[in-house]
Amino acid sequence: MEEKYFWGTGRRKEATARVRLIRGEGKVIVNKKDFTEYFGGRAEWFKPNVLRPLTITSVSDKFDVFVNVKGGGIAGQADAIRHGIARALTKANQELMPVLRKNGLLTRDSRVHERKKYGLYGRRRGFQWAKR
Repeated sequence: MEEKYFWGTGRRKEATARVRLIRGEGKVIVNKKDFTEYFGGRAEWFKPNVLRPLTITSVSDKFDVFVNVKGGGIAGQADAIRHGIARALTKANQELMPVLRKNGLLTRDSRVHERKKYGLYGRRRGFQWAKR
């Protein structure tokens, strides 16, 4: 029995994206808004990066992408969506996994915000000091 949709969860920094792929014609909906409406003026910059898993596997016109994303900034959210799409594609078709893995789309980027340390102004910057 063929599934109706495929889930994938993507994460980057503080952003978490829950991605659902449904057979369709290639539209992308993020938080119940169109992709260009959600990302605004930066949509053209983020779109090739976000849709890279679909273009590499040449299935961009076969799936509609529905995303619920929260947390972080828009760059982190865009990367989280890309990660979620790649994971959902592997559930849709296991044969796509080597291609996605080779292009680094299944690996979670583990770089996160560094914590503030005591005795410092921020993460690394010390307090300003003057002799007199």
